[in-house]
Amino acid sequence: MLKKDFLWGGALAANQCEGAYLEDGKGLSTADCFTAGNVHTRRIYTDGVIEGNYYPNHKGIDFYHRYKEDVALFAEMGFKCLRISIAWSRIYPNGDDEVPNEKGLQFYDNLFAELLKYGIEPVVTLSHYETPYALVKNYGSWRNRKMIEFFARYARTVMERYQGKVKYWLTFNEINTVTFHPEVPTGIRLVPGENARQVCLQAAHYQFVASALAVKIAHEVDPAMKVGMMLLYPTFYGETCKPEDQLETMFSIDNHYYFSDVQVRGYYSPKARKLWEKQGLKLDITEEDLKIIAEGKVGYLGFSYYNSNVATSNKSERAMMGGNVLNSVKNPYLKESDWGWPIDPIGLRLALNNLYDRYQIPLFIVENGLGQEDKINEDGTIDDDYRIDYLRKHIEALKQAVDEDGVDLMGYTPWGPIDLISMGTGEMRKRYGFIYVDRDSDGNGTLNRRKKKSFDWYREVIASNGEKL
Repeated sequence: MLKKDFLWGGALAANQCEGAYLEDGKGLSTADCFTAGNVHTRRIYTDGVIEGNYYPNHKGIDFYHRYKEDVALFAEMGFKCLRISIAWSRIYPNGDDEVPNEKGLQFYDNLFAELLKYGIEPVVTLSHYETPYALVKNYGSWRNRKMIEFFARYARTVMERYQGKVKYWLTFNEINTVTFHPEVPTGIRLVPGENARQVCLQAAHYQFVASALAVKIAHEVDPAMKVGMMLLYPTFYGETCKPEDQLETMFSIDNHYYFSDVQVRGYYSPKARKLWEKQGLKLDITEEDLKIIAEGKVGYLGFSYYNSNVATSNKSERAMMGGNVLNSVKNPYLKESDWGWPIDPIGLRLALNNLYDRYQIPLFIVENGLGQEDKINEDGTIDDDYRIDYLRKHIEALKQAVDEDGVDLMGYTPWGPIDLISMGTGEMRKRYGFIYVDRDSDGNGTLNRRKKKSFDWYREVIASNGEKL
């Protein structure tokens, strides 16, 4: 049985839903500089906003103006929590400002008050795939140690402001993605010929220090605050039982444990230090940094899980499949979504066991979901049984991890309880929500909201605490 206070809800990101991208004093963010793409074409990260390009995040789904309507719908489903992020550039438009933007602070005051009115706990991510763009232009973003100071100032501002309103915090969304696509989580632009690994792991180190400082600040402001980290977790299987494939599997997941080890354990592992040595990396790491990291360990581990991956020692040309940021060898035992992501509920149970066995701290599934194209029937209904089936099987898997394996799980917030802009492609066509938003991938539509079949299904799941699936 799941805990009586299990945190059922959903997960959003400011840059994918709010819109109002320069409204009420908000500064330009890195997320504002990504054009639309599609399943075949990557989004382009432009130098600022360039006329003639379409930037879907600029309007999002207009959550900034419609949040009361949306929160009421979440409450109707019975949400216990809502994972949302704060747009850093809405609070500090340039990132290095001395004084925060009061209108930005007031927006989140209003949003959190609306959530709490319905008994919905905010779960707040400080940095979810957006950084004030001025910090990229003026400091090189997380290449620069000064970012630690700017982030700590921002963290202290919002934690002091929302004390008593926000109990649950996450520092960096999917922090491990910096080594795959650094422009998305950090805005860093790699220069041809430079050592990308050096740049990315240096940026990660500065984020580790900043995250640890945020933990320390939270506990100063209010010891009852709970601060976690957030990891993209990609369950890996070896392609065969060939020992070399198993070794490749270990190396593949080690690239991700590198991040959670530091934030949960409070130190770099011997394996991480050997990695620097093997790759010839010289990182700027001070004794004071290591002290801060040791003192600022997170209290819980939040993670996203969408699909599993296959690791192989066979480097020949292979059939590949898509996934959340990562691509890997196709798994012949799994069906795939229309976007090529393998569907693997057992992989979620494995993820929960792997993480809990390793760290023994509470876990929180803060993203999981199925991106699919939805069709509106003639009578206005939307039958998204494929989404219900996906979520049902993943909830069954998490319950097995809790009931049969003894995992300590805090909650479950499926990604995109309302349709929003896809991070990977910038499309609206790729929908995750229980609530349909009338907007297409070209930005057309009324933005009106409409319940899907999954809306009532998820309401029953929450009301039964996961017993009625």
